[in-house]
Amino acid sequence: MYARRRRRYFLLMGGCLFLFVSAWSFVRIWSIPAAVGLCVAAMIIPPIAAMVGNARGKDDRWWDDPSGDPKSDEWWDELDGKKRDRR
Repeated sequence: MYARRRRRYFLLMGGCLFLFVSAWSFVRIWSIPAAVGLCVAAMIIPPIAAMVGNARGKDDRWWDDPSGDPKSDEWWDELDGKKRDRR
């Protein structure tokens, strides 16, 4: 689950880097406005990559889900100020 998110993040950031480098390496020779357009597109990708990299998948454990370890869950509930039913 984390590997998939990391892979998507690095693909997006690699695309961003490719757009930026190609814009000023060889696209600028043919068209400065196209190079600027590529840089604008590259500027938009990092926030999207951050959202994709931090998005929780359906298989990911959320921060307040029980872990299955009773001692650990009790400790976290105590820190969060939650009262647990003791049966």
